[in-house]
Amino acid sequence: MDDSLPSEARAAVLDWFDATGRTLPFRASSDPYGILVSEVMAQQTQISRVAAKWAAFMEAFPTVKVLATAPASDVLRAWRGLGYNRRALNLHRAARAIVAEHGGRVPSALTDLERLPGIGPYTARALASLAFGQRVGPVDTNVRRVLRRVIAADEPMTSVSLQAAADAAVPADRPADWTHALMDIGATICRPASPRCGECPLRSWCAFATRGTAVPARPRARDVKPFASTTRWVRGRIIDRLRDAPAGEWTLLDGPIGSHDPITVDGAIGALEREGLLERHREDPRLLRLSS
Repeated sequence: MDDSLPSEARAAVLDWFDATGRTLPFRASSDPYGILVSEVMAQQTQISRVAAKWAAFMEAFPTVKVLATAPASDVLRAWRGLGYNRRALNLHRAARAIVAEHGGRVPSALTDLERLPGIGPYTARALASLAFGQRVGPVDTNVRRVLRRVIAADEPMTSVSLQAAADAAVPADRPADWTHALMDIGATICRPASPRCGECPLRSWCAFATRGTAVPARPRARDVKPFASTTRWVRGRIIDRLRDAPAGEWTLLDGPIGSHDPITVDGAIGALEREGLLERHREDPRLLRLSS
């Protein structure tokens, strides 16, 4: 297994990206704050939904200081349609930390980025690469699949060796474009099943394509009991009801929601309260509003 990529492979990827890379509104931004917003939005969310929401969010909160001083309820309302609402609170908290600890400027050091709420190793590396031009390789699901196939085919790689390979592959002159290119290849060509190897700029150097390794079949579930109804849906409906209420006003929420009985709904409300997404009225716990 050779975990290095020749310069010709890097050039082929960048030429492919220049010709066919996805055009997304946030990719035109060089503002570290704007990139931070896009990367947090992209966590667990389809890129098409991020593209549709990013510009409006940036118009509402154009700087990190504006976001930091905004009520959490306003941030949660602006986040509507993106799901996983805890990310909105984490972004809000990250903005406050940036103002309090870094003078309102998004820090460039990986260690500082990873200390921000909601920013893990991948997002920190994405910011370091895209916003600050550092030679670090963020590894998400798509990038992991591309690198494993190119470098190792079906041989095992540890997360440490994969991260080292990702960092080593980054060209010094275009780290941001390289990061975007690998993400695009993984999202559009190097798919989990039925990859379009004939269209891939890395085909000539890819161990997976060269060996003709079959795409591993997804294991069939055996003796798996049906999942119990989760609370993700009802949590989303609760937050949406509170978003629809006028800012600062209390909303009466008492009874079932959809197929979820009052006990399940109350449990979801309690979890949302503990996460800081909503507030209960002190005198009547049936009255709720978004966190302020």
